[in-house]
Amino acid sequence: MSTDAEEVEPEETEGEAASEAEPAVEPASQQRRMEKKRAAAEERDAQRREEAAAEAAENTVHLKIFRYDPEVPGKQEPRFDDFHVPFEKGMTVLDALIYARDHFDPSLTFRHSCRQAVCGSDAMFVNGSQHLCCKTQLSEMDEPVRIEPLPHQEVVKDLVVDMEHFYDQMEAVEPYFQPDELPDDELEEQRQSRENREKVKLSTRCIWCGACMSSCNIAAGDNQYLGPAAINKAYRFYMDEREGEEAQEHRLRIIEQEHGVWRCQTQFSCTDVCPKDIPLTEHIQELKREAVKENLKFW
Repeated sequence: MSTDAEEVEPEETEGEAASEAEPAVEPASQQRRMEKKRAAAEERDAQRREEAAAEAAENTVHLKIFRYDPEVPGKQEPRFDDFHVPFEKGMTVLDALIYARDHFDPSLTFRHSCRQAVCGSDAMFVNGSQHLCCKTQLSEMDEPVRIEPLPHQEVVKDLVVDMEHFYDQMEAVEPYFQPDELPDDELEEQRQSRENREKVKLSTRCIWCGACMSSCNIAAGDNQYLGPAAINKAYRFYMDEREGEEAQEHRLRIIEQEHGVWRCQTQFSCTDVCPKDIPLTEHIQELKREAVKENLKFW
């Protein structure tokens, strides 16, 4: 019998076999798991972005804003720019304009001041009608909200118009008191009855915004027409009992001239757009009656 034993390699145990196989299998398996996790995370992120975009779209307002700048090449042709502004309850058209300017385009130009419907500087043409932007709620406007400068006036830039002619017409009626005499005591008031105050009260609300003048078809075709705002200002002083008699007659002559009250065709457009609810057309008709009565006097 041979004593030489065959060399037999020791058998691999189950644990040893598994340990040697794992380095080839584990990286691929782990990589697949990580890829699945990354794909799932990316899908969740995409879904969140879509939901955020949808929510943002629901809570934004679409503005179409008139743009024009005669001093910048490339912007001299009038156009409309689109802005999507985040909406909040109680937001006004002016709030949206300020947001668009501050967050999207600092060159966007418009007038505003008090933001309390007192200064009258932010009157514009919104969705086809004259509005005071600081008191016009976005929630009441159909989208897209189309914002333009006041019609029938020269555009200076974007939403800013030249108001010089409007102010000239206002000054033409001499909008200040001209009493015949003053009280002897400089501290004594010029008293006014309650009844007279009530009569002129609404006419004193005018804030010189120019919305009524812009809406008037007569003013659009007759550059010399005094316009509803100026005639209302004349009414405010003519009907005031503290006004001097000579001043009343002088003021009546101003407003009854060819381009005064008789040019009004009673269309009520000025009354419709007035942001202070002044019955402008009614005041013009009252002054027409006063002019007729003055001309019918035979004594």
